[in-house]
Amino acid sequence: VLAELIEKFVSHLSESRMDCYFSMGSYKAMDADAKKENLSSLQKLGVEMTVRYGKYLNLLKEDAENALCFVLMNCDEFLKQQQRTVVSSLCCLQEHYAGYDWFASSIFLIMSGDREKTLTFLQQFSRLLVSAFLWLPRLHLSMHLPVTTLEYGIHPVYFCSAHHVEMLLKAELPLVCSAFHMSGFTPSQICLQWITQCFWNYMDWSEICHYIAICIFLGPDYQIYLCISVFRHLQQDILKHTEA
Repeated sequence: VLAELIEKFVSHLSESRMDCYFSMGSYKAMDADAKKENLSSLQKLGVEMTVRYGKYLNLLKEDAENALCFVLMNCDEFLKQQQRTVVSSLCCLQEHYAGYDWFASSIFLIMSGDREKTLTFLQQFSRLLVSAFLWLPRLHLSMHLPVTTLEYGIHPVYFCSAHHVEMLLKAELPLVCSAFHMSGFTPSQICLQWITQCFWNYMDWSEICHYIAICIFLGPDYQIYLCISVFRHLQQDILKHTEA
């Protein structure tokens, strides 16, 4: 039901010029070389984890690994069309996105391993502003960002969403904010980790689905509110650990 709902919602928005923040361009999926061998070792590990988790949730069938490789490789090629070249020694500014694509993997599971549905959804979703915040590889070396922003290698999620979480945390949860200050960590570091991984390994699958759906339906600012609500939920634990 969720898959159908977000599919229809995103399809409807992507057809409206007013709702499209980014241009999609034209891209035809390539199947010829979609084999696991063509992925990096980090991506292979991510694929194995995703398939294992999907089977544990009874969402995937036996041939899921090849289907996920197909999705990841096509996403990579599709997003390359909107990238610019930046000469830098920073790992995060090399041709390929440095991490694993947890958002695309999450959509793949929501779509029960249907590679065509997943890819069609991601292509339509990439037109919307919310894609910049939920799907981190979306803005990797993106032509939609100023060159000066690109050269720093800092993703907009860090200086937009995570920054606003810190601002809100001071007002909403001053004790948690102080605890972080004393620890030498910043809440934005933790939030970036959560957001990058789509809350995998932190929340149950149903909650991950709710996070993705809420941000798609209500807007990217709900990413910030969700992080604040998680900190509120963890407040007693955070304060206890600070005392210890």
